[in-house]
Amino acid sequence: MRWGITTVGLAGLLCATALVTPLAAAPAPAAPAADMLPPPALVSLFTDWRAFAAPERRAGVVDFSPAALARKRDGLVRMRQRLAALDRTGWSPHVIADARLIEAEMNGLDFDLRVRQPWARDPSYYATVIGEESDVPAHEGPLADVIDLFTYRWPLSRGDARALTARLAGVPVLLDRARLSLADSQAADLWRYGGRAFAEQEAVLTALIDGTLSMRTLEGQQKASLAGAPAELRRAAIAARDATAAFGRWVKETAPTKTGPSGVGKANYDWYMKNVQLVPFTWDDQVALLKRELDRAWASLKLEEQHNAALPPIAPIDDPAGYQAYSAAKMKSFTDFIIASGFVPDRPYYRAALAAQTVGYIPPAKRNFFYHVTALDPRPLYSHDIHWVELARIKNEPNPDPIRRGAPLFNIFQSRSEGFATAFEELVMHAGLYDDVPRARELVWIMLANRAARGLASLYVQSNEWSLAQAGHFHARWTPRGWSDASSDLVGFEQLLYLRQPGYGTSYVTGKMELDRLIADAGHADEQDGDAVKRVMAKLAREGTIPFSLYQREESMGKATGRAE
Repeated sequence: MRWGITTVGLAGLLCATALVTPLAAAPAPAAPAADMLPPPALVSLFTDWRAFAAPERRAGVVDFSPAALARKRDGLVRMRQRLAALDRTGWSPHVIADARLIEAEMNGLDFDLRVRQPWARDPSYYATVIGEESDVPAHEGPLADVIDLFTYRWPLSRGDARALTARLAGVPVLLDRARLSLADSQAADLWRYGGRAFAEQEAVLTALIDGTLSMRTLEGQQKASLAGAPAELRRAAIAARDATAAFGRWVKETAPTKTGPSGVGKANYDWYMKNVQLVPFTWDDQVALLKRELDRAWASLKLEEQHNAALPPIAPIDDPAGYQAYSAAKMKSFTDFIIASGFVPDRPYYRAALAAQTVGYIPPAKRNFFYHVTALDPRPLYSHDIHWVELARIKNEPNPDPIRRGAPLFNIFQSRSEGFATAFEELVMHAGLYDDVPRARELVWIMLANRAARGLASLYVQSNEWSLAQAGHFHARWTPRGWSDASSDLVGFEQLLYLRQPGYGTSYVTGKMELDRLIADAGHADEQDGDAVKRVMAKLAREGTIPFSLYQREESMGKATGRAE
C-alpha cells in the first residue's frame, strides 16, 4: 500500500540494531542453479492452475453465478489431486517450496469458496477500475476483476481503444449482476464502508472522461485522456461512471439494513494464516506480538525524544517550491545511501523507480498521517518505498523460476512484501541514515506505532469483537502526536482493506518479525561474518516475493543453534 507501514517481531527485536556499518555492494544476480528451476510437470500444473483460478466469464464479464462457483469447487478437487499425484523424487527444497506455494493458492480459493465469499458478501469486491499502480506486486485485497488503466499506453492505439471499450462496457453488466449476488449479504461493516470504493472509481472515470486523470506508476506520474479516442469508448466510460455512481448510492442506501458480522472469526483466521498466508502465528500470537510492538514503538519514541531534547525540532518547509527541492534532495541522498551501504545494487532502473516516488508539497489542511511525517522529513516513507525497487526488479530482472515470477494469488505476498518494506525503515535508520538529522529517528518510531495500532485493531475486527468504527478510533488514539484522524479517508481505507483481506493489517509486523529471524539465522550461522545482512538482502532478491516461511533456511540452523523449529 502506498501509505502503509508496520513493525518488528517479538523474536527478533534486537537483530536489526546491529546494522551499523556499510555493507559491500551486492553482486549482480547469478544464473540460477538447476535445482532452483521447477520440473516441467510442476510448471505445467502451475500454468493450468492459474488459468483455472481465474473467474469464469459469461458474455465477456466475470461470472459468479451458482453454476460457475460449483464448477470451481469441483475443479479445485481435481487440481488438488493432480498436485498430490506428482512424483516428487529428487525435488530440491526450492522446488518443494514452489509446490507448497501452489498448494497455498489452492487453499486460498478453497477459503474464498467456503468462508470469505467476497462475491456474495463484499460490495467493494465489484470496484474494478483502477487508476494507479500498487506499490506491491498485485492489488491489495480481493477484486472481482481488474481494469488497470495504468497498463495502457496513452494516447491509445486502435487495438487498445477497442479492448478498453469492451472492458468498460462490462462494468454496468457486472454491477447489475452484483446486486443479485449480494442480495443475501448481511456483513454490516463491509456495507457501511463499501461505498468508498465506488466514490473513488467514479472519480477515476470522471477524470478519464475529462482528460485530467493522473496515475502513479513505476515510471512516475502518467496522464490518461480520451481526447481523440473513438466515440464508442467515451460512451462506454460514461456508462461505466454512471453505473458506478448508481451502485455506490445503492450500497449506501442499503447499508443500514445490514446487521451481521463482517470478520472471518478467530478459527477461520488461524486456518487462513497457516494454510494460505503461510504465516506461523495465530490470532492470539499476533495480538501478543502487536501489543508488544506498540509498546516498543511508544517507548522508543519517548527515549528518542529524551535523547534529542537539546536539539531544535525539525522545521517544516511551507513553501511549495522550496519543499519540492528539499524532497528531491532527500530522495537523492536516500538513494545514494542505500546503494553505497550495499542494501541495493546500483541499477539505473532502481534509481529511476525511487525518484519517480518523490513526494510533493501538501498543505497542512490536507495532510493525512503520512503527510504529517513527510512534511518534516520524507526519508522514513522513502524507506518504505523500497517496494518500488522490488517492482523494478520484477520488471527488469524477472525471476527465472516461472512459479515465482509474478505475484502469488490471494495476496500471499503480503507478509513478505509489506514486512520487508517496514523492516527497511528500521534497517536504514540503524545503519545511520539519520545521522545528519537525529530527530528524524522519532518519525520512524511514530510510523511504527501507527502500524502496530492499526494492525492490532484489525485483529479485533476479524474476530468480530470490534466494529470498523471502533478500530478506527483505537488506530487514531494510539498514533502519536494526534496525526491520525479516525474520520479520515486514510483510516477508513486502511481498516476496510484489513477487514476485506485477513492478515494484511498485521502483515507489516509479522513479516518484519520473520525477516528479523532470517537476519538472526544468518548472523548466528557465522557470528564472525560481517556480511550476514548482505546475504539476507541477496536472499530476498533471489527467493522472490513468496512467504518468508518458504525461504530456504541457513544450512547450519539446527546444527549450530539448537533452536526449536
